[in-house]
Amino acid sequence: MCGMKYAFMDSPIGPLTLVSGSDGLRSIVFGARAPDGAELDSGAHASVISQLNEYFRGRRRVFDIPLAPRGTAFQRSVWRQLLEIPFGETRSYGDVARALRNPGAARAVGMANHDNPIPIVIPCHRVVGADGSLTGYGGGLDVKARLLAMEGAGTTTEMAEAAAV
Repeated sequence: MCGMKYAFMDSPIGPLTLVSGSDGLRSIVFGARAPDGAELDSGAHASVISQLNEYFRGRRRVFDIPLAPRGTAFQRSVWRQLLEIPFGETRSYGDVARALRNPGAARAVGMANHDNPIPIVIPCHRVVGADGSLTGYGGGLDVKARLLAMEGAGTTTEMAEAAAV
């Protein structure tokens, strides 16, 4: 992790750890955990923190942050496709697979979604089950539901209940 920098951020969904390299944001981790070998540097993350705060206040719908996620070519293609899902909308895993012109890859899309190192910014929370139900999320289904409710996406029972919390 040589040359890596990190910062902690308080957010409405709990503490976040931001990790970046010289090429951009590498990860957002739910919780406050210092990555091994990285240097604490909040200043290096000022733009990311500012944009995330704007998002949480409902003032930002699209992020303008250099991203540098690490993953396989397939994972990176899924993550690029997730960036195409508009604020306030959802897609199913099958929808994402079809957008990638690989309609049989819904399960693989789910695994790539699970491995997304930059949640929120790469909006894996906008991917739901084929029936519109909420499915796994690294920050927990309650956080996924809160993010979707904040964006005004969907009307599933889970989202309504989470918005009330």
